[in-house]
Amino acid sequence: MAEKTEKSTPTSVHRTERVLIFMIAAIVVLSIASFAVIFIARVTGAVTDFTTGAWPAISVLPLIGLPLAILLIIAYVVASGVRRVRENRGTTR
Repeated sequence: MAEKTEKSTPTSVHRTERVLIFMIAAIVVLSIASFAVIFIARVTGAVTDFTTGAWPAISVLPLIGLPLAILLIIAYVVASGVRRVRENRGTTR
């Protein structure tokens, strides 16, 4: 029987990918938390005017944060794909 001569090594997450993952997680968590705060404030009736204080920023955060997170996910997929292509080229030559 012929055994495989190539060893399967697990791919590690590089610094760029790690930064993207943490950015995505932080933005999604902040966006969902602000959405929950707005929902709770409306349901309980604690705030009736969302145009004063910090409420405008809290209200806009999910509108900006979630699309930004999607763009960062796309950037992560591209960066991961480029890294894997470079690693595969290095092992086949």
